[in-house]
Amino acid sequence: MDQIITSLLETDAYKFSMGQAIYHQFSDYKTTWSFKCRNKDVKFTPEMIEEIKRQIKLYCELRFTEEELEYLNGIRWIKGSYVDFLRLWKPRYNDFYFGTDAPCGLTIETKGTWLNTSMYEIPTLAIVNEVYFRMAHDYDELMDSFRERLGAKIRSLIDGGYELGAFSEFGLRRRLSGEAQALAVAKLREHQGEYENSFFVGTSNVFLAKEQNLTPVGTMAHEWIMCVGQGNHKHNPAYSNWYALDAWVKEYGVLNGTALTDAITTECFLQDFQLTFATLFSGVRHDSGDPFAWGDKMIDHYKELGIDPLTKTLLFSDSLDFESATKIFRYFKGRARIAFGIGTFIANDTKVPALNIVMKTTACNGMDVAKISDVEGKGLCRNPEYEKYLMRCINWRLEHEKVNALRI
Repeated sequence: MDQIITSLLETDAYKFSMGQAIYHQFSDYKTTWSFKCRNKDVKFTPEMIEEIKRQIKLYCELRFTEEELEYLNGIRWIKGSYVDFLRLWKPRYNDFYFGTDAPCGLTIETKGTWLNTSMYEIPTLAIVNEVYFRMAHDYDELMDSFRERLGAKIRSLIDGGYELGAFSEFGLRRRLSGEAQALAVAKLREHQGEYENSFFVGTSNVFLAKEQNLTPVGTMAHEWIMCVGQGNHKHNPAYSNWYALDAWVKEYGVLNGTALTDAITTECFLQDFQLTFATLFSGVRHDSGDPFAWGDKMIDHYKELGIDPLTKTLLFSDSLDFESATKIFRYFKGRARIAFGIGTFIANDTKVPALNIVMKTTACNGMDVAKISDVEGKGLCRNPEYEKYLMRCINWRLEHEKVNALRI
């Protein structure tokens, strides 16, 4: 099999925005990441596992080229000190641990500095996906069905059947293959001027953004709130969002600001997302729970703070297709700025169901961390007792702490 990841730029944009802040503020943090396949009927064979390991070894031999570093240096919010660090950086294969004791037949853990292990997540998931689909199915048949469905999507965009407003492609971690994602992004870009009610903004894949002259899209992920908020064991984890948002503002000021709300429930997030943060951040991102209820809640929250919701962006990114995004857009149209990050539906829509695989932070600085999202099944924590402790902290805060809406 050809090498799957051929450039260290081939990761999601938020890995660089988080990576820079990690480098400047949390370079001594250490994390453990764990792979999980949520599909009940998927099995990775020994041959697949060996190919996955070979592909990760190839990825670990890559270095940033000067052309790639120059591209990163041209992004407004990336600083020269971080670019200089990336000039020296390379992945370490010794940070990876493989096993076979999971129900799907594949376990992967990465351990090391947060600077390193954060960068491994997206390439690892892309490798696992592509190896699986090339070895478990007739790949040519899958690509045929992918092309057919992609063409139908684009025709519907041109015909005005969908109304998405601004949307981006977010599918790298769960794509069918590098070939499929590159084709989808190219075709969406090629027909950009023909869409009646939609505007293709860019892609989270920084490599494709560079190659196809698009905007790399992405700000922060759950790991940022989990590690910043729970990695310092002197902190009350119910205040994870405050610590994470404060560190982000120290790094970026008003730049690069889309806050993720559901790392430890949106209700807890709103306790900290008061006037200063709500003003400085350009918007918020939805990644779990009812998108309509969430959007209404965000709009009401902005209004309570005296902020016009039409000046803020609601970014939706939870398992979207064009139909669901259209319903969301029409519901909120004229009430706030609306944007979408659409992943699997664009990058891995074939006659075969996509893999539902994740790689999440499970420990930081030697202790457990947890994500408590707005819906069951999207969290990942190895220690149920820690998860219960975190929920007790969150619930105590929500029950006892009253927040003045004008608090800064």
